[in-house]
Amino acid sequence: MKRIDFLLLLSVVLLTLFGLYMIYDASSYVAFRDFADKYHYVKDQIFWIIFGFLALGGFALFDYHKLYNLALPILVIGILLLTMVFAPGLGVSLLGARRWINLHFVLLQPSEFVKLGLAIYLAAWFSRKEKGRFLAFLLLLGLVFFLIMLEPDMGTAGIILAEALAVYFLSGANITYFAFLAPAVAIIGFILIKLEPYRAARLSTFLNPNQSLSTSSYHVRQILIALGSGGLMGVGFGNSLQKYAYLPENTTDSIFAIIAEEAGFFGATIVILVFMVVIWRGFYVAVHAKDNFGKLLAGGITTFLAMQILINLAAQTALLPLTGIPLPFISYGGSALIIDLAAVGILCNVSRQITK
Repeated sequence: MKRIDFLLLLSVVLLTLFGLYMIYDASSYVAFRDFADKYHYVKDQIFWIIFGFLALGGFALFDYHKLYNLALPILVIGILLLTMVFAPGLGVSLLGARRWINLHFVLLQPSEFVKLGLAIYLAAWFSRKEKGRFLAFLLLLGLVFFLIMLEPDMGTAGIILAEALAVYFLSGANITYFAFLAPAVAIIGFILIKLEPYRAARLSTFLNPNQSLSTSSYHVRQILIALGSGGLMGVGFGNSLQKYAYLPENTTDSIFAIIAEEAGFFGATIVILVFMVVIWRGFYVAVHAKDNFGKLLAGGITTFLAMQILINLAAQTALLPLTGIPLPFISYGGSALIIDLAAVGILCNVSRQITK
Protein backbone atom coordinates (compact mmCIF):
# COMPACT_ATOMS: atom_id res chain seq x y z
CA MET A 1 0.00 0.00 0.00
CA LYS A 2 1.54 3.27 -1.10
CA ARG A 3 0.62 6.61 0.43
CA ILE A 4 1.66 10.22 0.64
CA ASP A 5 2.23 12.00 3.94
CA PHE A 6 -0.89 14.18 3.91
CA LEU A 7 -0.08 15.92 7.20
CA LEU A 8 3.35 16.98 5.91
CA LEU A 9 1.91 18.22 2.63
CA LEU A 10 -0.98 20.07 4.30
CA SER A 11 1.35 21.81 6.76
CA VAL A 12 3.64 23.02 3.98
CA VAL A 13 0.74 24.26 1.85
CA LEU A 14 -0.74 26.17 4.80
CA LEU A 15 2.62 27.77 5.64
CA THR A 16 3.20 28.78 2.01
CA LEU A 17 -0.24 30.36 1.57
CA PHE A 18 0.00 32.08 4.96
CA GLY A 19 3.41 33.36 3.90
CA LEU A 20 1.91 34.83 0.73
CA TYR A 21 -0.65 36.75 2.79
CA MET A 22 2.02 37.97 5.24
CA ILE A 23 4.26 39.14 2.40
CA TYR A 24 1.41 41.26 1.06
CA ASP A 25 0.64 42.53 4.55
CA ALA A 26 4.26 43.35 5.39
CA SER A 27 5.29 44.74 2.00
CA SER A 28 2.32 46.79 0.76
CA TYR A 29 3.61 50.11 2.13
CA VAL A 30 7.23 49.66 1.02
CA ALA A 31 6.15 48.24 -2.36
CA PHE A 32 3.92 51.25 -3.04
CA ARG A 33 6.65 53.63 -1.90
CA ASP A 34 9.38 52.07 -4.03
CA PHE A 35 7.46 50.70 -7.05
CA ALA A 36 4.09 52.52 -6.94
CA ASP A 37 2.51 49.06 -6.80
CA LYS A 38 1.54 47.60 -3.44
CA TYR A 39 1.27 44.15 -5.04
CA HIS A 40 4.84 44.15 -6.39
CA TYR A 41 6.27 41.60 -3.94
CA VAL A 42 3.12 39.48 -3.96
CA LYS A 43 3.21 39.13 -7.75
CA ASP A 44 6.77 37.85 -7.58
CA GLN A 45 5.93 35.45 -4.78
CA ILE A 46 2.89 34.04 -6.62
CA PHE A 47 5.12 33.32 -9.62
CA TRP A 48 7.65 31.50 -7.40
CA ILE A 49 4.92 29.61 -5.53
CA ILE A 50 3.56 28.26 -8.81
CA PHE A 51 6.99 27.01 -9.84
CA GLY A 52 7.61 25.73 -6.32
CA PHE A 53 4.44 23.66 -6.26
CA LEU A 54 5.18 22.34 -9.74
CA ALA A 55 8.58 21.24 -8.42
CA LEU A 56 6.92 19.70 -5.36
CA GLY A 57 4.45 17.79 -7.48
CA GLY A 58 7.11 16.68 -9.94
CA PHE A 59 9.44 15.32 -7.26
CA ALA A 60 6.53 13.72 -5.40
CA LEU A 61 5.84 11.65 -8.54
CA PHE A 62 9.49 11.14 -9.55
CA ASP A 63 10.91 7.94 -8.05
CA TYR A 64 13.58 9.14 -5.62
CA HIS A 65 15.72 6.07 -6.36
CA LYS A 66 16.53 7.62 -9.74
CA LEU A 67 18.23 10.49 -7.91
CA TYR A 68 20.92 8.01 -6.85
CA ASN A 69 22.49 7.95 -10.32
CA LEU A 70 21.99 11.71 -10.73
CA ALA A 71 23.70 12.57 -7.43
CA LEU A 72 27.17 13.30 -8.82
CA PRO A 73 26.00 15.48 -11.76
CA ILE A 74 23.73 17.42 -9.38
CA LEU A 75 26.64 18.07 -7.01
CA VAL A 76 28.96 19.13 -9.84
CA ILE A 77 26.33 21.53 -11.19
CA GLY A 78 25.89 22.98 -7.68
CA ILE A 79 29.63 23.59 -7.25
CA LEU A 80 29.88 25.17 -10.71
CA LEU A 81 26.98 27.48 -9.86
CA LEU A 82 28.74 28.49 -6.64
CA THR A 83 31.79 29.55 -8.64
CA MET A 84 29.69 31.44 -11.19
CA VAL A 85 28.60 34.04 -8.62
CA PHE A 86 32.12 35.47 -8.92
CA ALA A 87 32.07 35.59 -12.74
CA PRO A 88 31.94 39.13 -14.17
CA GLY A 89 28.63 39.79 -15.89
CA LEU A 90 26.94 36.84 -14.18
CA GLY A 91 27.46 37.33 -10.47
CA VAL A 92 25.39 39.98 -8.74
CA SER A 93 26.61 41.93 -5.74
CA LEU A 94 23.93 43.11 -3.32
CA LEU A 95 24.42 44.53 0.17
CA GLY A 96 28.11 43.66 0.08
CA ALA A 97 27.62 40.00 -0.84
CA ARG A 98 27.91 38.02 -4.09
CA ARG A 99 25.31 35.31 -3.66
CA TRP A 100 23.28 35.50 -6.87
CA ILE A 101 23.58 34.76 -10.58
CA ASN A 102 21.77 37.05 -13.00
CA LEU A 103 19.84 34.96 -15.52
CA HIS A 104 18.22 38.19 -16.79
CA PHE A 105 14.70 36.91 -16.16
CA VAL A 106 15.41 35.91 -12.54
CA LEU A 107 18.16 35.99 -9.90
CA LEU A 108 19.34 32.51 -8.89
CA GLN A 109 20.94 31.84 -5.50
CA PRO A 110 23.20 28.78 -5.98
CA SER A 111 23.71 28.12 -2.26
CA GLU A 112 20.03 27.17 -2.01
CA PHE A 113 20.46 24.63 -4.82
CA VAL A 114 23.55 23.23 -3.09
CA LYS A 115 21.59 22.52 0.11
CA LEU A 116 19.43 20.03 -1.74
CA GLY A 117 22.15 18.84 -4.10
CA LEU A 118 24.54 18.03 -1.25
CA ALA A 119 21.80 16.14 0.62
CA ILE A 120 21.19 13.99 -2.47
CA TYR A 121 24.89 13.35 -3.09
CA LEU A 122 25.78 12.51 0.52
CA ALA A 123 22.75 10.22 0.83
CA ALA A 124 23.85 8.33 -2.30
CA TRP A 125 27.49 8.18 -1.18
CA PHE A 126 26.84 7.12 2.41
CA SER A 127 24.10 4.63 1.58
CA ARG A 128 26.80 2.07 0.87
CA LYS A 129 29.48 0.99 3.29
CA GLU A 130 32.97 2.30 2.64
CA LYS A 131 36.07 2.53 4.80
CA GLY A 132 38.39 5.52 5.06
CA ARG A 133 36.08 8.14 3.60
CA PHE A 134 36.26 10.61 6.49
CA LEU A 135 39.08 12.62 4.88
CA ALA A 136 37.29 12.70 1.51
CA PHE A 137 34.13 13.85 3.30
CA LEU A 138 36.04 16.67 5.00
CA LEU A 139 37.61 17.77 1.71
CA LEU A 140 34.24 17.91 -0.06
CA LEU A 141 32.60 19.71 2.85
CA GLY A 142 35.54 22.10 3.08
CA LEU A 143 35.27 22.99 -0.62
CA VAL A 144 31.55 23.74 -0.43
CA PHE A 145 31.96 25.60 2.87
CA PHE A 146 34.84 27.68 1.44
CA LEU A 147 32.89 28.71 -1.68
CA ILE A 148 29.85 29.77 0.33
CA MET A 149 31.97 31.70 2.84
CA LEU A 150 33.57 33.60 -0.05
CA GLU A 151 30.17 35.06 -0.95
CA PRO A 152 30.01 35.56 2.14
CA ASP A 153 27.07 33.66 3.68
CA MET A 154 27.93 32.21 7.07
CA GLY A 155 24.33 31.33 7.92
CA THR A 156 23.89 29.09 4.88
CA ALA A 157 27.38 27.62 5.41
CA GLY A 158 26.34 26.66 8.95
CA ILE A 159 23.16 24.99 7.68
CA ILE A 160 25.09 22.98 5.10
CA LEU A 161 27.62 21.97 7.74
CA ALA A 162 24.83 20.72 10.04
CA GLU A 163 23.11 18.91 7.16
CA ALA A 164 26.31 17.15 6.08
CA LEU A 165 27.22 16.09 9.62
CA ALA A 166 23.68 14.80 10.19
CA VAL A 167 23.78 12.60 7.08
CA TYR A 168 27.25 11.36 8.03
CA PHE A 169 26.08 10.57 11.56
CA LEU A 170 22.91 8.80 10.33
CA SER A 171 25.03 6.64 8.05
CA GLY A 172 26.61 5.05 11.10
CA ALA A 173 29.86 7.03 11.29
CA ASN A 174 32.24 6.68 14.22
CA ILE A 175 31.08 9.02 16.99
CA THR A 176 34.70 9.85 17.88
CA TYR A 177 34.97 11.81 14.64
CA PHE A 178 32.39 14.26 15.97
CA ALA A 179 34.37 14.72 19.17
CA PHE A 180 37.21 15.88 16.92
CA LEU A 181 35.04 18.05 14.66
CA ALA A 182 33.03 19.92 17.31
CA PRO A 183 35.87 22.01 18.81
CA ALA A 184 37.44 22.53 15.38
CA VAL A 185 34.15 23.88 13.97
CA ALA A 186 33.67 26.14 17.01
CA ILE A 187 37.17 27.63 16.66
CA ILE A 188 36.86 28.15 12.90
CA GLY A 189 33.44 29.76 13.37
CA PHE A 190 34.76 32.17 15.98
CA ILE A 191 37.70 33.15 13.75
CA LEU A 192 35.42 33.75 10.76
CA ILE A 193 33.18 35.98 12.88
CA LYS A 194 36.12 38.03 14.12
CA LEU A 195 37.63 38.41 10.64
CA GLU A 196 34.50 40.04 9.16
CA PRO A 197 33.52 43.41 10.73
CA TYR A 198 29.77 43.03 10.17
CA ARG A 199 29.74 39.57 11.78
CA ALA A 200 31.75 40.86 14.72
CA ALA A 201 29.25 43.72 15.06
CA ARG A 202 26.34 41.28 15.10
CA LEU A 203 28.02 39.16 17.76
CA SER A 204 28.76 42.29 19.80
CA THR A 205 25.13 43.36 19.49
CA PHE A 206 23.97 39.91 20.58
CA LEU A 207 26.19 40.04 23.66
CA ASN A 208 25.39 43.69 24.41
CA PRO A 209 22.13 44.83 22.76
CA ASN A 210 22.15 48.21 24.56
CA GLN A 211 24.51 49.77 22.06
CA SER A 212 24.17 52.86 19.92
CA LEU A 213 21.38 52.70 17.35
CA SER A 214 24.00 53.38 14.68
CA THR A 215 25.12 49.78 15.06
CA SER A 216 23.27 46.60 14.10
CA SER A 217 21.44 46.83 17.44
CA TYR A 218 18.85 48.99 15.61
CA HIS A 219 17.58 45.92 13.75
CA VAL A 220 17.46 43.85 16.93
CA ARG A 221 15.60 46.58 18.81
CA GLN A 222 12.98 46.90 16.08
CA ILE A 223 12.46 43.13 16.18
CA LEU A 224 12.01 43.22 19.96
CA ILE A 225 9.62 46.18 19.66
CA ALA A 226 7.51 44.16 17.20
CA LEU A 227 7.50 41.11 19.48
CA GLY A 228 6.64 43.19 22.52
CA SER A 229 3.92 45.15 20.74
CA GLY A 230 2.17 41.93 19.76
CA GLY A 231 1.59 40.86 23.35
CA LEU A 232 -0.55 37.79 23.86
CA MET A 233 -3.10 38.13 21.05
CA GLY A 234 -1.43 40.64 18.70
CA VAL A 235 -2.45 44.02 17.30
CA GLY A 236 -4.50 42.37 14.54
CA PHE A 237 -3.64 41.42 10.96
CA GLY A 238 -2.88 44.48 8.88
CA ASN A 239 -2.25 46.68 11.92
CA SER A 240 1.52 46.36 12.25
CA LEU A 241 3.45 49.57 12.75
CA GLN A 242 6.87 48.03 12.20
CA LYS A 243 6.05 47.25 8.57
CA TYR A 244 6.12 50.98 7.79
CA ALA A 245 9.86 50.83 7.03
CA TYR A 246 10.89 50.70 10.69
CA LEU A 247 11.88 47.04 10.64
CA PRO A 248 14.60 46.12 8.09
CA GLU A 249 14.09 43.01 5.93
CA ASN A 250 10.47 42.76 7.06
CA THR A 251 9.46 40.55 4.12
CA THR A 252 12.47 38.24 4.20
CA ASP A 253 14.61 37.43 7.23
CA SER A 254 12.45 39.34 9.74
CA ILE A 255 8.94 38.46 8.58
CA PHE A 256 8.37 36.40 11.74
CA ALA A 257 8.59 39.62 13.79
CA ILE A 258 5.66 41.05 11.81
CA ILE A 259 3.73 37.81 12.34
CA ALA A 260 4.36 38.00 16.09
CA GLU A 261 3.35 41.67 16.19
CA GLU A 262 0.06 41.11 14.38
CA ALA A 263 -0.87 37.63 15.66
CA GLY A 264 0.74 37.91 19.08
CA PHE A 265 2.29 35.15 21.14
CA PHE A 266 -0.72 32.92 20.47
CA GLY A 267 -0.55 33.20 16.68
CA ALA A 268 3.25 32.95 16.58
CA THR A 269 3.06 29.78 18.65
CA ILE A 270 0.64 28.23 16.16
CA VAL A 271 3.05 29.00 13.32
CA ILE A 272 5.91 27.39 15.26
CA LEU A 273 3.76 24.33 15.98
CA VAL A 274 3.03 23.90 12.27
CA PHE A 275 6.76 24.07 11.58
CA MET A 276 7.28 21.41 14.26
CA VAL A 277 4.79 19.19 12.44
CA VAL A 278 6.82 19.55 9.24
CA ILE A 279 10.03 18.58 11.04
CA TRP A 280 8.33 15.68 12.87
CA ARG A 281 6.86 14.25 9.68
CA GLY A 282 10.15 14.69 7.85
CA PHE A 283 12.06 12.66 10.42
CA TYR A 284 9.19 10.16 10.55
CA VAL A 285 9.65 9.59 6.83
CA ALA A 286 13.42 9.24 7.35
CA VAL A 287 13.01 6.65 10.09
CA HIS A 288 10.46 4.56 8.17
CA ALA A 289 11.97 4.75 4.68
CA LYS A 290 12.39 1.28 3.24
CA ASP A 291 16.01 1.67 2.07
CA ASN A 292 19.18 3.33 3.32
CA PHE A 293 19.29 5.90 0.51
CA GLY A 294 15.75 7.02 1.34
CA LYS A 295 16.55 7.25 5.06
CA LEU A 296 19.64 9.39 4.53
CA LEU A 297 18.01 11.54 1.85
CA ALA A 298 14.96 12.29 4.00
CA GLY A 299 17.19 12.83 7.03
CA GLY A 300 19.42 15.31 5.19
CA ILE A 301 16.49 17.25 3.74
CA THR A 302 14.68 17.45 7.06
CA THR A 303 17.87 18.57 8.80
CA PHE A 304 18.49 21.52 6.51
CA LEU A 305 14.84 22.58 6.71
CA ALA A 306 14.88 22.27 10.51
CA MET A 307 18.14 24.24 10.79
CA GLN A 308 16.75 27.05 8.61
CA ILE A 309 13.66 27.26 10.80
CA LEU A 310 15.64 27.08 14.03
CA ILE A 311 18.26 29.68 13.07
CA ASN A 312 15.70 32.15 11.72
CA LEU A 313 13.39 31.89 14.74
CA ALA A 314 16.29 31.99 17.21
CA ALA A 315 17.69 35.12 15.55
CA GLN A 316 14.24 36.76 15.55
CA THR A 317 13.85 36.14 19.28
CA ALA A 318 17.41 37.31 20.13
CA LEU A 319 18.54 33.80 21.07
CA LEU A 320 21.19 33.90 18.33
CA PRO A 321 22.99 36.76 16.54
CA LEU A 322 21.20 38.09 13.46
CA THR A 323 21.90 36.19 10.27
CA GLY A 324 20.49 36.35 6.76
CA ILE A 325 18.47 33.14 6.81
CA PRO A 326 14.91 33.29 5.39
CA LEU A 327 12.02 31.54 7.13
CA PRO A 328 11.13 28.50 4.97
CA PHE A 329 7.86 28.67 2.98
CA ILE A 330 7.00 32.11 4.44
CA SER A 331 9.77 34.59 3.62
CA TYR A 332 9.83 36.46 0.30
CA GLY A 333 12.28 34.97 -2.19
CA GLY A 334 12.37 32.61 -5.14
CA SER A 335 15.39 30.33 -4.93
CA ALA A 336 14.83 29.32 -1.31
CA LEU A 337 11.09 28.76 -1.75
CA ILE A 338 11.41 26.65 -4.89
CA ILE A 339 14.19 24.48 -3.44
CA ASP A 340 12.36 24.03 -0.13
CA LEU A 341 9.16 22.97 -1.89
CA ALA A 342 11.11 20.64 -4.20
CA ALA A 343 12.72 19.11 -1.09
CA VAL A 344 9.27 18.52 0.41
CA GLY A 345 8.28 16.85 -2.85
CA ILE A 346 11.15 14.38 -2.41
CA LEU A 347 10.01 13.72 1.16
CA CYS A 348 6.51 13.03 -0.13
CA ASN A 349 7.90 10.61 -2.70
CA VAL A 350 9.88 8.73 -0.05
CA SER A 351 6.74 8.57 2.12
CA ARG A 352 4.71 7.17 -0.80
CA GLN A 353 7.07 4.22 -1.02
CA ILE A 354 6.95 3.31 2.65
CA THR A 355 5.39 -0.13 2.93
CA LYS A 356 2.79 -0.24 5.68
